[in-house]
Amino acid sequence: MSEEIDVDGAPEAAVSAAVEPAALPPVRWLKVVHDTFYDYDAPVELAQHVAYLSPRSTGCQTVRDWRLQIDPPPDEWGLPESANAPSTLPPDGAVPPGQISLDPWGNARLAFSHSRVHERLLVRSTFEAGLHAPAPIDVTDSPAWETVAEDLRYHAGLVHSEAVEFTLPSTFAPRSPALAAFGRQAFKPGVTLAAGALALMALIHDRFEYKPQSTSVATRATDALALGYGVCQDFAHVLIGACRSLGLAARYVSGYLLTQPPPGQPRLVGADASHAWAQVWCPVQGWLSLDPTNRVPAGDSHVTLGWGRDYADVAPLRGVIRGGGRAQPHVAVTVVPLEEADLLEVQPVENASVEAVGAELPPADALPVEGPAED
Repeated sequence: MSEEIDVDGAPEAAVSAAVEPAALPPVRWLKVVHDTFYDYDAPVELAQHVAYLSPRSTGCQTVRDWRLQIDPPPDEWGLPESANAPSTLPPDGAVPPGQISLDPWGNARLAFSHSRVHERLLVRSTFEAGLHAPAPIDVTDSPAWETVAEDLRYHAGLVHSEAVEFTLPSTFAPRSPALAAFGRQAFKPGVTLAAGALALMALIHDRFEYKPQSTSVATRATDALALGYGVCQDFAHVLIGACRSLGLAARYVSGYLLTQPPPGQPRLVGADASHAWAQVWCPVQGWLSLDPTNRVPAGDSHVTLGWGRDYADVAPLRGVIRGGGRAQPHVAVTVVPLEEADLLEVQPVENASVEAVGAELPPADALPVEGPAED
């Protein structure tokens, strides 16, 4: 059996670096299914996990029908030992205290644990996202990038934008002379912030080779810059690191991308992948969403999961286990237009014959919010 959490939308809190505008009417609805599966080499005795799989609602994205299935069910929720017993949550139907919290940037994270021996783990996130393309980036409606960088510097006695924290180096998007030199190829003297950001996006796409499985989740922006190739995570980290090295604010966005199958070919379940892009802070237009992997501003094909300083802040699933050997995760993502969702044959979660009771997330203002984590 599995445990399922049924949530109508993701919780939000006014802790992000920018206030999101009011949501626009969706023009496109997408269905997302994200499976993470571990088939361990050896039995796992104990496990602690944190999932960043609750999609955010923004001015351009509306989320509904989010569900999270976990098999085997987490024992921290007091689920019965017997596999034949009903999989029910506590009487009030709420997630136990401490299991859900907000990180410093308003991303919802779910903690769960297993103390019973298990040899496999499946975590499935499903939801529907209504998307509206953001307004086009106006390269003229922006100060010069040097002015923005100066305003983001610390000045005693002045109130600073919350975007300032995203000018600071992080684990995978540090500051470096090499990244600064690379960034200056796009941010030339006097160029507006918006124009420079778009130019940097294009520069990364044109100079870097997209090479699947060529890097790892531990690859830093400086390493990717030296290699000249990588995956979407590396492209985003290079853009972020180059901006920060010039004193600009940039952050990492985790999410999904709607892709189209080749002409005449059917859409395959699990053939998509999670995606990553970057956002650069503009004091006039807000956060500019840029996808250097595809050389386009993020639009109504990009589904936002969460954001942070870099990948380390919003990895979809992380954890610590005792036992298990060296098993690697198998990830399958499916993103389809909602009108095609009924045509897909998504396999049910194994051992999920007993339906779990859905649990609503508590309101955002009732969730604990932690301070920034140290690098």
